[in-house]
Amino acid sequence: MPERARERSWRRPYGESGQPGAREREPREPYARSPFARIGLAEVYNPSMLPTLRPGDRLVVHYGTPVRTGDVVVLRHPFQHDLLIVKRAVGRRGGGWWVRGDNPEVRNDSREFGAVPDELVVARAWLRLRPPRGLQFSPLPVLGWLLSAVRPLGPFSRRFRAR
Repeated sequence: MPERARERSWRRPYGESGQPGAREREPREPYARSPFARIGLAEVYNPSMLPTLRPGDRLVVHYGTPVRTGDVVVLRHPFQHDLLIVKRAVGRRGGGWWVRGDNPEVRNDSREFGAVPDELVVARAWLRLRPPRGLQFSPLPVLGWLLSAVRPLGPFSRRFRAR
């Protein structure tokens, strides 16, 4: 089963009135240039990025940011463009990005579909947000969750596993 990520946007789905069929107005010029206009959320569904990312983790992503080797990226699956997947950018090969999951057991990555063209890379992940699971509300477990719930992602978020 391929990994997928659900993309969420900070913009309202029906326009400013909140009614279906209402047209979304184009953003004003200062808002369009704001770096916060290109920030969104993605949710991880499958285990291809274990142990760095678990199913259920949320990612704060930045659209249109240049990708560097080692970054965790959200991209469109090369064979199913409506499917978003989360992978680590290993390096540039043949005009695109070679991407791999951190979990060696799952092969839904460039080993299966080759290098991914730049236009299919949607966003770069900044932060991982881990929701509480079975958390006991006593000081020690809550403190442990707080220390691990929000973690920056980047080239050094996990020991680089390129093979």
